[in-house]
Amino acid sequence: MIPVVVTGFGVGLSLIVAIGAQNAYVLRQGVRAQHVLPVVAVCAVSDAVLILAGITGVGAVVERAPVALTVLRWAGAAFLIGYGLLAARRAFGTRSLHANGTGTGTLRSAVLTVLALTWLNPHVYLDTVLLLGSIANTHGRSGRWSFGAGAVLASVVWFAALGYGARLLGRAFARPAAWRLLDALIAATMLAIGVSLIVAG
Repeated sequence: MIPVVVTGFGVGLSLIVAIGAQNAYVLRQGVRAQHVLPVVAVCAVSDAVLILAGITGVGAVVERAPVALTVLRWAGAAFLIGYGLLAARRAFGTRSLHANGTGTGTLRSAVLTVLALTWLNPHVYLDTVLLLGSIANTHGRSGRWSFGAGAVLASVVWFAALGYGARLLGRAFARPAAWRLLDALIAATMLAIGVSLIVAG
């Protein structure tokens, strides 16, 4: 029989490893080797808090608060579309881009951006709080904590691998054209998710 913690790790990883706004931003910061540890830490700690909330029953409260999810949906859509347009501007701009970590992005802006990408996304509450919380609670009072620990571990492993593993792409991103392609993909991802939130509303 598969240990509950392994099940939690697998389910958590399956929900986290997807092309999304948060992952795209972590990848960009990782390639730039800029504020990687704080960005990875914010993502992992945020997931841990959300998973804990789901296990302790906060998911049921969120499910009964459609107005809160609606507000988050519109705020998240506005933020994602705005960030997507900025990424598109970078992608089609003429300014030289480099992956040497000498960009002008501050630690404060990096942390605030990843916080917004995480907490203004209504899907994170549906996937992490409701779905993971519901699955965790099927394993009983003690098993749910093992499941949650596995899911939290999956988050830490994934974001650390994404953020620090992206440095291996540094040589590939030595050319401005590669940066423009990455920003174009980020712009497309952000805009698509932002628009999907509006349509879903």
